[in-house]
Formats: sequence, C-alpha cells, structure tokens
Amino acid sequence: MTEAAEAAGPSDTKRTGGTDKVPAYSWYALSVLVLVYVLNFIDRQILSILANDIKADLGVEDDYLGFLYGTAFAVFYALFGIPLGKLADSWKRIRLMTIGLALWSTMTALSGFAKNAGVLTAARVGVGVGEATASPSAYSLISDWFPARLRATALAIYSSGLYIGGGISLLIGGLVVENWNAAYPEGGPLGLVGWQAAFLSVGLPGLLLALWVLSLREPVRGAIDGMPTPEIPRPFRGFVQELFQVIPPFTLLGAFQRGLGAFAINVAGLAGFAALAIFLTSITPGASAFLSEAIGLTAIGVPISDQWLFLGVGYYAVFSWATALYTRDLPTFKLTWGSPAFLTVVLGYGTVAFISYAASYWGAPYAERVLGADKTDLGWFLGAPSAVAGFLGVILGGRMADYLLEKFDNGRVMVVLFGLVASLPPIVIAYTTDSVVVFYVASFVAQMTSASALGAAAASSQALVLPRMRGMATAIFFLSTTLIGLGIGPFLAGYVSAVSPGGLSTGLLTTLVAAPFGLVLLLLALKLVPAAGGSVVERARAAGEEI
Repeated sequence: MTEAAEAAGPSDTKRTGGTDKVPAYSWYALSVLVLVYVLNFIDRQILSILANDIKADLGVEDDYLGFLYGTAFAVFYALFGIPLGKLADSWKRIRLMTIGLALWSTMTALSGFAKNAGVLTAARVGVGVGEATASPSAYSLISDWFPARLRATALAIYSSGLYIGGGISLLIGGLVVENWNAAYPEGGPLGLVGWQAAFLSVGLPGLLLALWVLSLREPVRGAIDGMPTPEIPRPFRGFVQELFQVIPPFTLLGAFQRGLGAFAINVAGLAGFAALAIFLTSITPGASAFLSEAIGLTAIGVPISDQWLFLGVGYYAVFSWATALYTRDLPTFKLTWGSPAFLTVVLGYGTVAFISYAASYWGAPYAERVLGADKTDLGWFLGAPSAVAGFLGVILGGRMADYLLEKFDNGRVMVVLFGLVASLPPIVIAYTTDSVVVFYVASFVAQMTSASALGAAAASSQALVLPRMRGMATAIFFLSTTLIGLGIGPFLAGYVSAVSPGGLSTGLLTTLVAAPFGLVLLLLALKLVPAAGGSVVERARAAGEEI
C-alpha cells in the first residue's frame, strides 16, 4: 500500500508511532473549539436544571420535557447535520462554524422570551439547526490539525466540552434562577422569570465567541495525511443538492429526478415511516400532540404524538438521503451506510448515548423532585462534579484508545464497549437510592465511564473513511447519537415517568433496555473494524473513487 493510501485508511497501527511535533497553533485552535463545544452544551443542557420550573410555568408534563430536550432538538440537528456535513467537506469550515454559533446562540437567547410550549419548541428547533454546524466542522478541522497518532486524543479533548458545558450549565442555571427569582419574585424586566433569564444569560455570550472563532486559520484539507484536497469551485452546490435530498417534501422531487424506481422506493419509505409513527402513537397514549393538532392532523383523523411525528419525519428524511447518496456518491455510501464495521461502531455508540443522554438530562430534575435537593446544591454537587467526571472520562478514554490501538487493531472499539458496560451499575444505583450523597457519587461514576467511549467512537468513525468524507462521516455518526440516543432516550424516560407510578426512577431504568443491543453491536464491531480499517482505500477504489 502506498504512503498516501496508508494515511487515508484507518489501519492506524502502522502510523501511530510517528514523532513529528504538532504545531502550537493546532493546540491553540483546539482550545478555541473546546470553548465552542462547552457553550454548545451549556445552551443544550441548561434545560435540565430549568425543567421543573418550565413544567410549572407552562403546565407541561415530563413527556413534553423529554421531547423538548431530545426529539425537538435532535431531529433538526440530525437532518441539517447532513447537508451541513457536506458543506463542511467543501467550504470554509471556520466560516461555517461561526455562522452556526451565532445562530444557535441567538435562538437560545430567544428561548428566554417563550410564553408557551409552541414558541419554546420553535426556538429549540433553531438551536438544533445552528448546533448542527459545529461538530462536522470541528471533527474535520481536528483531523487536519492533528496526525492520526493523536487524533483520538484531540477529538477526546474537543469532546470534553460536552461534559464541561453540561456540568457548568447546571451551576449557571441554578445560580441565575435562584438569584433572579429572589430579586424579582413577581417577575423582572419585561416580565421575565428565572428560567427565562437563564436562557438569555447563556445565549448572548455566544455572539462574542463567534467573532473569536472567525479569527482562526483554515488548514489545508487532507495535507496532514499526505492527501491534500483542492478547494471545490462551487461549494454550495453540493450543500443545496444535499438539502434537496434530505428535507421533506423536496425529497419526493429529488427521488423523482433519479427515476421512477427511486421515486417508488421513496414513497414506500414515506408510507412506512408514517405507519410506524401512527403505530407508536397508538402504544404510547397520552403523549403530547399540540403540534399535530396545530397543523390539522387530528382534525383529519390522523392523531400522531409530537414525539413520533418528529421522529417519523427525521427517519424518513435520513432514508431519503441515504438512498440518494447511493446514486450520487457511491464511494461515500460504501464506506459509511454500506460498511457493517462503520454501522456497528456508530449504532453501538448510539446505545451508549441513549442511556447517558437520558441520565444526564433527568439527573437534576430527579434529584430536585425525588431527593429534595435545591438548585444551588445541584449546581455544585451534581453539575460541577459531572463536568470533572466527563472531562476525565473522555480524556482518559481517548488516551486509552490511542494506546490500545498500538496493541490491537480493534483497540478503540474495546474502549467503546467498556464505556457501555461499566456505566450500567452506577446508573442503577443512582436511580434506586434514597441518599442524595450516594446519588451524586453514582452519577459521577456513570458520567465518567460513559464519557470514556466518545473519543474512541468518534475516532473510529473518522478512521473508516477517506479525508474528503470526514464531514459526512461525522454527520452520520451524530445521526446515531441524536436520532437514537437523544431523540428517544430522554423522551422514553419522561414518558414512562408521566404514565408510571414509579415516576422518574422507573423512567430512567427503562432506558437500560438499549444495553443488550449495544453489547451485540460492539462485539460485532470488534471483529469487523480491523479488516475494514485496512481496506479503506481499496474499497473506495472498487466503488469508483479516483485515488
């Protein structure tokens, strides 16, 4: 295999021993991206500490709160992540991230003016669209700033922003809510209450951070792997084409343009996902359906809960995009959707996200509601330790993944498997104990162990594709974490809490149903990844890639 071919494929065992020094600028740029991801998750996770206040003020139930945190955000985050991932592969990634950061910060701030569930949902959708720019751009940039031997570590450092931001959000949210409500018990300026002020306090700083991001230098795509990729003359053409393939109802026209056969397959997929949404609604009675009623579905005899309506649209859109990708970019399809190794890694990690997203979101409401903790204590004893636990877990997991990769071709997958299995006992302890101290300790351990899987899973997904495909691979990776993990896990816990006498404890424990599926997928990945990693270039060539 040529040097360039070895660099493109993730048979990283042959190139982890390099000793070239990483430029200081790469570490500086990485630190800025970490700040972006910290703010990303502050804006996303602050809903956790605000959940009980929003429930009381807007008169909603736990199923809606799970839907708001998970599905309303996840579907649009995932769908726009696909065309934005394509844009990250063809345009200036720094500019793309700057625009996205400004958008999601603005929408977070606007959440502070919500007076009903509909407005809050719309703002949450906007946050999802904006945040969809971040990780496809960041993963691609990091892969061009750091050599393969340090890529899992660099991605893990970036990913630590997830846990730092998630933990800090509890501290910031708790302090803002309690101090604002103490100062303005009847509502402050513009009639805003504490949870609304919290949204404003974390949204507005993002506009300043966007200016800092804009000052970063764009690296040459693929140069560090010995495969410099020239700039695409018309970068937005691919973005628009991708948007056309993934956003309903334009997906029908896009399929029709590919032929009658493609159109028939697309219509069949639309009917299938619609039927699935109606079926899931029938077995989850009582789930909120204000949007379905607003757009007239209930009036025409098609009652669908918001949860399954959103997810049905999301899964249909992904189906439309994947079938279109097969026609338009066969090499990328073959190395992602057509690769069992790639799918077992991303879906296996999706089950880790399914459980961990539910636990991280519902942890604060559970402790406040069931164990009697107040918001300030949650910030200091759940939020801050959670940030430390996530940071330690993701960094140690990334380093262990790089170390094990030198010993075993499937070393990174071993770390993902550990993250799934090791997090289960502390989650069970946390949501069955009557002691708030035990809850804090168990939550710390659960956060640290589940976090250890992220860097390894992300690096594995990047390593199974060519450099030009990294943005798309990231988008697909996040489809699993969002449409499976974030889109279903928090809602399932909230729905079971709303309809079960066991409340949030039963709801959280119900999410462990995903663990056996993840175990099977990751055991398969242990066998499949080494061979797939060593044949990336050959399989791409066989699919028509010119290398």
